[in-house]
Amino acid sequence: MTFEAVFEAYWQRVFRLCMGYVNNNDMAKDLAQETFIKVWQQLPKFRNESSIGTWVFRIASNQCLRQIEKEGKMLKTEIPCDLKDTSHVDIEMEDKIKILYRYISELLEVDRIIISLELEDIRQTEIANIVGISEANVRVKIHRIKRKILQKFKNHE
Repeated sequence: MTFEAVFEAYWQRVFRLCMGYVNNNDMAKDLAQETFIKVWQQLPKFRNESSIGTWVFRIASNQCLRQIEKEGKMLKTEIPCDLKDTSHVDIEMEDKIKILYRYISELLEVDRIIISLELEDIRQTEIANIVGISEANVRVKIHRIKRKILQKFKNHE
């Protein structure tokens, strides 16, 4: 697979993953760019031991974790409207999407990566490989994360 094909296939998903971590549009773009610089540098060494998507998301999550460690804290800002294609979504749903991403940004780092990957329709097996935990543990964590977020929505309304 060429770098251009990888970039085209994964840019938006990596950007949204980074937004789930840092909740800052400019920083998420920077982290996504840094991710693809690493992908470009390391692509010739990719050994197909996992799917290319798993590999790219692992690089992205490592970039985000390094940034969070460097910052010592997570910045919180409004989620930009261009995060999701909301052309077919009404204003109320758009607001709920923004609230959802705010709630995701308040989770622990591992929970953020897990739910962000789940929202990107990444298979739980791949999520387990990216995060480094068992698939059963991923399922339990997803269930608990969804419950936490649902409770926040209930409290918000």
